[in-house]
Amino acid sequence: MQKTLFSKYFALCSSIILLSITILGAVLLAFASQYFKQDKYRLLEYNAQKAVQLTYTDFRNNNFYYVDPKEILPSYSILADAIEADFYLVNTQGEMLLFAGASKSDYNEVNISESIINSAINQGEYQELGKMSGMYTTGHYTVGIPIVTELGQPAGVIFASTPATSLTEFLSEIFKMFIVSALAVLILSFVAIYFVTLGMVKPLRRMVKATQSFSKGDFTIRVPVESYDEIGQLAIAFNNMASDLASLESVRRSFTANVSHELRTPMTTIGGFIDGILDGTIPEEKRSFYLNIVSQEIKRLSRLVKSMLNIARIEAGEMQIKPDLFDVHDTVLQTVFTFETAIEGKHLEIRGLDHEKVMVEADPDLIHQVVYNLIENAVKFANDGGYLEFTYWDDDTSNYVGIKNSGDGISKDEIPHVFDRFYKTDKSRSQDKGGAGLGLHIVRSIINLHGGEIIVRSVENEYCEFVFTIPKPNGKAGSKALGGKNKKKEILLP
Repeated sequence: MQKTLFSKYFALCSSIILLSITILGAVLLAFASQYFKQDKYRLLEYNAQKAVQLTYTDFRNNNFYYVDPKEILPSYSILADAIEADFYLVNTQGEMLLFAGASKSDYNEVNISESIINSAINQGEYQELGKMSGMYTTGHYTVGIPIVTELGQPAGVIFASTPATSLTEFLSEIFKMFIVSALAVLILSFVAIYFVTLGMVKPLRRMVKATQSFSKGDFTIRVPVESYDEIGQLAIAFNNMASDLASLESVRRSFTANVSHELRTPMTTIGGFIDGILDGTIPEEKRSFYLNIVSQEIKRLSRLVKSMLNIARIEAGEMQIKPDLFDVHDTVLQTVFTFETAIEGKHLEIRGLDHEKVMVEADPDLIHQVVYNLIENAVKFANDGGYLEFTYWDDDTSNYVGIKNSGDGISKDEIPHVFDRFYKTDKSRSQDKGGAGLGLHIVRSIINLHGGEIIVRSVENEYCEFVFTIPKPNGKAGSKALGGKNKKKEILLP
């Protein structure tokens, strides 16, 4: 069974908490044990010193010959009962002289090993956790303090011993308290981790659900943004991606529909006329006329396919510009002559062709396509008896070319869309039945490929003007031939 992110995160956090509590418990018990031992040794040492003082006083009163059990044993018993320990006096040979113990056992026949006696005398104190040379059957904490005469001669050693079982009892109580506390902390921690992990995973689960909808073509689902941390930022980025995908899908569907429409119309026309010629529906004397229409439709299809291929190449980054120094004004002149018949048919006035050279550095073929498409639109949508106007100017970074025509113009609502693929204004559909709505999109793509810009300015029922820029190499001031009566300093948007 595949583990979920929730189970992995919950298990990881729980393991870390369990390990931390285990280490904490071990450290606590170790320090508690050490503290308990030191405290026992201090207690035994303190009381053993008291016993030494009492014994030394009695020993001195008896001229350092002996100690009086009747004077000493009651004091030993009081000390023994007070701290639940055994107090006993042994001579330098390890023989038991006096014993008073909380254990109520008789150890008068026991001898303490010589090594213990020597250690206490030589070091001034003896500490042990053991059985005192077999004196006890279980472990005891023992402290030994030597008794020394006024001449510095050791006379004996007083030992204080208490059972080590108290440590086990103490640690057991500490452990019980720790277990209860740890269980309470673990329960609270597990509950907190559960809800925190659930809160962290919840947006991710929503994203998974949304991506499953995306795979089915539904881009309407959005992930709620409930915070502005990393998860919240991920949700925002995810929603933005969903919006982009929805927009892209809309563009794709629109593109498919437009391409289908643009291809179907001429193909239907071509197929209908060809079938009419083949089955004799169209008379022989009119075949040339309809074949001419078929030829025009085939050219239209060719232009459409070529335009779409150019767009695909530009968007794929496969179209490379080949910059060269050339006269863009000469390109405009040659293109205008190409539309001479259409211009004369509409009786258009041509302005701005009496201009000197305008040298730019760009791809001549691509810029020719830009100029061709813009002039084609200008001629097509100019009103009868109107005009075409061409202007040129520059600044420190770019050269500007403006192509303007009189006529109905473009409404402000439509201006933002004129460069979209397959976009046609309602007015232009009646005048541009042969267009596919790709020309201006290609123009903008080519200008952007050169690092330039293109804008449109229009006043309805007056004029429409397209202005594109060609950056100068390295931002240097370029052609000196850009001066003249048509020179301007800036582009002003309508």
